[in-house]
Amino acid sequence: MDTETLLRLKDVSVHYGSVKALDSVDVSLDEGEIVALMGPNGAGKSTILKALFGLAPIHSGKIFWHEDEFTPVSHEVVARGIAFVPQGRRVFSHLTVRENLEIGGYVLKNSRLVKERIADLLELFPALKPKLNERSSTLSGGQQQMLAVARGLMTDPKVLLLDEPSLGLAPKIVKEVFALVKDINQKRKTAIMVVEHNIKSLLEIANRGYILDKGKVVVEGNPKELIAKGTFEKVFTGVTLTP
Repeated sequence: MDTETLLRLKDVSVHYGSVKALDSVDVSLDEGEIVALMGPNGAGKSTILKALFGLAPIHSGKIFWHEDEFTPVSHEVVARGIAFVPQGRRVFSHLTVRENLEIGGYVLKNSRLVKERIADLLELFPALKPKLNERSSTLSGGQQQMLAVARGLMTDPKVLLLDEPSLGLAPKIVKEVFALVKDINQKRKTAIMVVEHNIKSLLEIANRGYILDKGKVVVEGNPKELIAKGTFEKVFTGVTLTP
């Protein structure tokens, strides 16, 4: 059965003043897949997620949702079924775990549905269950990352955009986070686009990947193809590639 393309950037450029953060980039995300965005610092990986979520100034190009062109505006993007979890475990530290989750479901407008979603997510994130009424500032780094992801899932999105989910976490917790990402993809049928520096862990769960360098996609393919091409070594050692 053919899968549908959910999100697509076509020839998208993002400029911050004179700086080209993205330069004519083509990237897509299909139903049910995990797509990896990789590359050195400043390559434009996070900018792709921000462009999709209406947080980056698109200079040129087009963005499509189910092959219909649209201009991303953050609250409208959420309503379409797209969630974004930025890097840095951004939880509301003065609020409880429950309150953080309730904020994630603010668009639902139905208190019963919010409660059902929270109960559902606590099954997926059991470590959060005993912490439900505690301030999120008391959580460990790994638990805060799980809360940030769970909050993004409150709207039951079709697409989840994850920016550096393993940033600053211990190796054992990193393994748990990537297992969780795979679980979300398989159990909830959520398509996921991930920006990540932990390439080994990411390629173990990704269906496809894009390697960026200096705002351009230089290589794309499945994990085996990306490894076989030897592109990682070239890009991460500073060799400039042309797409």
